[in-house]
Amino acid sequence: MGNWFKTTLLLGSMTALIVLVGGMFGGEQGMIFAFILAMGMNLFSYWYSDRIVLRMYRAREVSPGEHPQLHGIVQHLAERAGIPVPRIFIIPEKSPNAFATGRNPEHAVVAVTEGLLELMDRDEVAGVLAHELAHVKNRDILIGSIAATLAGAVMILASMARWTALLGGGSEDEEGGLGILGLIAMSILAPVAAMLVQMAISRSREYHADASGSAYLGDSGSLADALEKLGSHARRRPMQAQANTAHMFIVNPLSGRRLAHLFSTHPPLEERIARLRGGRTGRPGPAVSGGRQASGTERARETWRGLSG
Repeated sequence: MGNWFKTTLLLGSMTALIVLVGGMFGGEQGMIFAFILAMGMNLFSYWYSDRIVLRMYRAREVSPGEHPQLHGIVQHLAERAGIPVPRIFIIPEKSPNAFATGRNPEHAVVAVTEGLLELMDRDEVAGVLAHELAHVKNRDILIGSIAATLAGAVMILASMARWTALLGGGSEDEEGGLGILGLIAMSILAPVAAMLVQMAISRSREYHADASGSAYLGDSGSLADALEKLGSHARRRPMQAQANTAHMFIVNPLSGRRLAHLFSTHPPLEERIARLRGGRTGRPGPAVSGGRQASGTERARETWRGLSG
């Protein structure tokens, strides 16, 4: 089943959940109210997400003069992806990670942590950046915003149902009434269902970004190597990240915390790596690998501590 089909199916499931919950609780008016409110909240988040998240993590924009090799890799990959070259930011954080944001390819931003640049060699950094540019190319930020809007509408309806139950509403004698116990049960189960669908959408888009990024590189091994390192270091040194932004990162920044895997927006790293290893092409990207026919542990490890030179 293709990723786009699965994403469409999941978004349709979320929409059906809104219709069901809205019809059970507030009827058509309640459903419309919740949807409009959630849409307004998420439109604001979608339009200003880059500014919000960059400020949250104290990210600093870097110029080509400061990091020429980093800019060179991003420019090459953007050309391969057929998108404008995004702005590049560095996050003052030792835990290795990266994310992309921006409402469309023309306003895209990619951000990497200092820890990632210190840990990765040139090809692995290229693998991470290719994954992030794939999110930009595939408009996953828009898809995530739509999913968040639908999930937000469900949660607003559920909150309204909970307050109605607490205030004594929801009589079973009313036509189509759920009763107090029914309202309470729905207010608990509906948000959980919405969250599970939203996480499934996010996981599906991660697989798609892995595949697209590997195509830009011509080599799925670089990204697989990077994910192995990221997973190992993320468990030992989880990032000080906000839970509501965890889905943006290439690996879950909260993976060192309890229950992180239970409600993870990311597929298991082992599965992502296995898919990449199985689809490896063995053809390194010309501008990224500089013509060297080497891979995995055989590749010469270039240091990125001298990147600013």
